Amino acid sequence: MQKITTFLWFDTRAEEAANYYVSVFGGDSEVLRTTYCNDAAPGRTGSVMTVQFRLAGQEYVALNGGPQFPFTEAISLSVDCATQEELDTLWAEFTAEGEEGQCGWLKDKYGLSWQLVPRGFEEALSDPDPAKAERAMKAMMGMRKLDIEALRNA
Repeated sequence: MQKITTFLWFDTRAEEAANYYVSVFGGDSEVLRTTYCNDAAPGRTGSVMTVQFRLAGQEYVALNGGPQFPFTEAISLSVDCATQEELDTLWAEFTAEGEEGQCGWLKDKYGLSWQLVPRGFEEALSDPDPAKAERAMKAMMGMRKLDIEALRNA
């Protein structure tokens, strides 16, 4: 069992969101357990309260907590994308019903913020040549979806 688990607060769509994320990431991703409200819980008896799920080996819990606390960009999930193709695929999936942001950030259809980061990103921004690192940073600041080749060539 992992020591720290991220809880994601949804209004009423925790189960739908967990199933969606599992379908997007596949592989080592699955719904692990669902709990339901009882008479003592704040929700409707029998409705989904929490969904524990795993994405790419990392566990999360989705909670149907009500409308009080919507997602903001103050927290995001960062995904290390092994290839530009993986990044492009995830970007297309999440922005199909979500919205693009700047510098590799986006919001999915549930309002959760994600950062899709290509491998080699940090190296481009921290190149030993300060002028090259600055060009990479300037290139990144003008992007929505990150393009690793464009960053390396900056």
